[in-house]
Amino acid sequence: MAIVTPIKPELSSAPLLRVDGVSLEYRTPRHVVRATHRVSFDVHTGERFVLLGASGCGKSTLLKAIAGFLAPVEGEIRLDGQAVRGPGPDRIVVFQEFDQLPPWKTVRENVAFPLLASRTAGRREALERADHWLAKVGLARFGDVHPHQLSGGMKQRVAIARALAMQPRVLLMDEPFAALDALTRRRMQEELLALWDEARFTLVFVTHSIEEALVVGTRIGVLSPHPGRMRAEINSHDFGLDSEGAAFQAATRRIHGLLFDDQAPQAAGPQRRTA
Repeated sequence: MAIVTPIKPELSSAPLLRVDGVSLEYRTPRHVVRATHRVSFDVHTGERFVLLGASGCGKSTLLKAIAGFLAPVEGEIRLDGQAVRGPGPDRIVVFQEFDQLPPWKTVRENVAFPLLASRTAGRREALERADHWLAKVGLARFGDVHPHQLSGGMKQRVAIARALAMQPRVLLMDEPFAALDALTRRRMQEELLALWDEARFTLVFVTHSIEEALVVGTRIGVLSPHPGRMRAEINSHDFGLDSEGAAFQAATRRIHGLLFDDQAPQAAGPQRRTA
């Protein structure tokens, strides 16, 4: 039963995903608040790109825009050269919240549901894909249980299996392990990297943890405080789950400085009053 063909990184210089000068805004009753300001970065096939920044810097907002849920007020987002105009099965999001699984469906049905709803696969293939990816995340024995019977970490494994079953061009993860305890979070990082080693999917991962960014990412985009601007891009290929030496600590200190140096002048961010 050949269900999944691993995605191999392309050697082409053309990016799979391009975020080009993107500014994003939220409207309140009295103001228009800019969340990001002219952010640009590229993500290549098979890359693990991490958006790192303090709370309120717009990193989750950027992820929503890449997913197609929010339109830029300036700039453009392109996938494979085509402008992103809305949500699509080529971009799947895994959120932090544990309530993203319909509680009345079994674990297997939860994983299969997006495949059926999008008509990506028939029922038999959808269930086969569900079983395949549940096995990959270590939940083969839990296909017939319901989400309320699972721990938080197990629910996140189901969400990851559901996302990867869709075989998206880009997997988007919005602080997926932030609500987990430290040990479970470490285990989930290990499992995510093991899945990537096998399938080599393209990942855009949002976090506010410097250590997690260095462990999960092959490249890190460091965003300034509100409004988010791309302050630096850092290669992190040399770091992994076992990194803890002088080089790792030096990288952590450097990123901390990039995140928080000169924070005060930008903290308020541009706002303009609405009519």
